[in-house]
Amino acid sequence: MRSRRIELAGAAALGAAQTWAYDHGAWWPLPLVTLALLVWRLDAARPARAAALAWAYGVGWLCAGVWWLYLSMHDYGDIPAPLAMLAVFALAAFLSLYLAAAGAAYARWRCGSAFDALLFAALWLLAELARGVIFTGFPWITSGYSQIDSPLALLAPWIGVYGIGALLAGAAVALRRFDWRAAAVVAAIVAAAALAPRDFTRSTGAISVALLQTNVKQDEKFAAEHLPAELAWTERALTEARADLVVGPETVVPLLPDQLDEFAPGYWSAIQRRYAGPGRAALIGIPLGSFEAGYTNSVVGLSAGAPYRYDKSHLVPFGEFVPTGFHWFTRAMNIPLGDFNRGVANPPSFAFDGQLVAPNICYEDLFGEELARRFVDPARAPTMFANLSNLAWFGNTSVIRQHLKISRMRTLEFERAMLRATNTGATAVIDHRGHVTALLPPFTRAVLQGRVEGRSGTTPYAWWCSRAGLWPLLVAALAVVAAAVFRNRRAAVARP
Repeated sequence: MRSRRIELAGAAALGAAQTWAYDHGAWWPLPLVTLALLVWRLDAARPARAAALAWAYGVGWLCAGVWWLYLSMHDYGDIPAPLAMLAVFALAAFLSLYLAAAGAAYARWRCGSAFDALLFAALWLLAELARGVIFTGFPWITSGYSQIDSPLALLAPWIGVYGIGALLAGAAVALRRFDWRAAAVVAAIVAAAALAPRDFTRSTGAISVALLQTNVKQDEKFAAEHLPAELAWTERALTEARADLVVGPETVVPLLPDQLDEFAPGYWSAIQRRYAGPGRAALIGIPLGSFEAGYTNSVVGLSAGAPYRYDKSHLVPFGEFVPTGFHWFTRAMNIPLGDFNRGVANPPSFAFDGQLVAPNICYEDLFGEELARRFVDPARAPTMFANLSNLAWFGNTSVIRQHLKISRMRTLEFERAMLRATNTGATAVIDHRGHVTALLPPFTRAVLQGRVEGRSGTTPYAWWCSRAGLWPLLVAALAVVAAAVFRNRRAAVARP
């Protein structure tokens, strides 16, 4: 019994250790090694034990990777520390059940041949798809993000982050077994991506940008005594910025327009006048709505053209909408405007100076399959993305570096630049190759000046994902699993 507990603790330690790669790009081989060690133990386990080992790996992975959720609940949500820690563990434990099922299935249907690499890749893919989609999805630190600086990233425009994670899992089996055939297949796929054409898109010109980083503490963001100074800095930054496009972070203006008129008369109209003329535009995060109609977490686009509004569609459970039966939990959290209305699923982009800028708010850029919907019609496809975020809820933690990697993956999948305007970081310009071309130090109040190139055209990933979502990956994984089941049953029948 003691040896089994030690084995489970070891699996959890492996899961926790590999999260280092999500913070530091040079450590991208680490998840491959830890996964290979996990497969080593799975190869010697029966299904029940394999499920426990895979579950422990997932719990260690998620607890180490998203522990910063504790800060939002305890430091800013007034949840007692033990309950906040329990909530993080409970989330990790629940989401790791998908990996537990994958571990059990692998132990049940593995056959000891090179096919096991394909089977484990398919099961790993199914587990990650389940975590990324079910119950609105929580695909943070999906395994593919750890490979943003590895050769596997070459496959992003073809198969996306989930496909990369599946190849990583298959490569782990090849490493554990020293199976040269499986390893050769993975190497051939990467080599083919390296030799294939990389320019699926073409330039639509470049514009100058100014990205605001306000550096407002979360417990001061809505406090009346701090609002005058916050609003004054934001107004100066918005009106004095010298760039074609200025972008302010999520809720950079934390009050409704009607509240602004009462709190600071003329504030909003002054900003609107600044962008009423040609040649300048702004995207500003602001809540919109009313008590009667409901509220939205929104982006307002200001320019000489028609008024523009983007409402966040993929809302954060408990932070932005309350699941049925959980209002008691939200009442315990100190979150203003905690139950928002959803925006439309496939909104238009902000048109300015020959570019189509597609806003997304906070963790919406985790869901590449949802951003892909904007590429169905090439004439309406965005030429660049703009992510407006506020990560002050999570303090000075790894969440900032993790979110930057997520945005970089989106730029590779779609070959579109990403503008990141955030409250505390990472405020950055990322080009269509995933390179960070301009970056502000986190937790500083400043304006980042940069230049960004728009792109038109469609990557293979954008083409198939915009039309079929994640279904092609799901169907392919299920086909592999079905083949393994059939193979297993046929072998059982053949045995005397």
